[in-house]
Amino acid sequence: MVYLKKSAFRARRLRDLVVAVVIAVVIAALPLFVSDVYVQNILVLTLMYAALSQSWNILGGYCGQISLGHALYFGLGAYTTALLFSKLGVLPWFGMAAGGIIAALIALALGYPCFRLRGHYFAIATIVIAEIGYLLFLNWDFAGAATGIDIPIRRDSWLTFQFTRSKLPYIYFALVLACITWLVTFLLENSKWGYWWRAVKDNPEAAESLGVVVFHSKMAAAAVSAFFTAVGGSFYAQFVSYIDPDSVMSFRFSLLMALPAVLGGIGTLWGPALGAAILIPLTELTRSYIGGTGRGIDLIVYGTLVVVVALARPEGMLGLFTRRRAPEARA
Repeated sequence: MVYLKKSAFRARRLRDLVVAVVIAVVIAALPLFVSDVYVQNILVLTLMYAALSQSWNILGGYCGQISLGHALYFGLGAYTTALLFSKLGVLPWFGMAAGGIIAALIALALGYPCFRLRGHYFAIATIVIAEIGYLLFLNWDFAGAATGIDIPIRRDSWLTFQFTRSKLPYIYFALVLACITWLVTFLLENSKWGYWWRAVKDNPEAAESLGVVVFHSKMAAAAVSAFFTAVGGSFYAQFVSYIDPDSVMSFRFSLLMALPAVLGGIGTLWGPALGAAILIPLTELTRSYIGGTGRGIDLIVYGTLVVVVALARPEGMLGLFTRRRAPEARA
């Protein structure tokens, strides 16, 4: 019986890897047949939010710490890269790494007081802290304050990570980022940390009685989640070439990171990707085609569809394709 369980577990893990490789190959080939710039832009945003939502899912889904302030880490990554490149000429790749490290360290510093809160108190605290960060950058003259930062345009190059003639490099980088966050989640899901996080999510007291260091588990999840969120922010800054507090630190970014995971299937491996594949194109299409009336019809349609999906499939859209199973315990 134990051998059969192990075999089924390994087969499922292998199947997930094969499916991931096939999907990545299909997405990589898609831009070669789709030349429409608008569609390519949607693809970039979908892949980026798939990575961001997967990053959020590590803390909010697996560890059960619902954060509504991840826009802070997204903005930190964007501002770190933009400031280092525009003020000191530091290449975006180094700014990306620096932004991720800074965000992880700040997540650890904020986690020390915030993880002593539980439930809705923790969620409210994350919103407040993110808004404080937004206001600080809104009034910080060195970072451009409300005016923001125009990222200097150089010739197209992977070195400066700038491409004005084609979106293909951005598509492929966003795909790589989405694949990396998925792979990290895949590896963590059935590691010691993954089991600890799910135990903390289900019952912190019981987990602690079994030897799980609850506080350290939450801190580790927060650091990993913040790091990849900041990398996504760095990528976004290079993609749009201009940032200000509203464009990278507003509350809507926190929602757009959490919603794909919630709609796709929170605390699952494929939920964030599925949610992003549905939610982000829906957001962009409703905004583009019925958002110009000025009456908010696009938001009404978009919001209604989100509510319908949430009510019809509260466990997430992933439930339409497979029966949700808890990860197997180690034998």
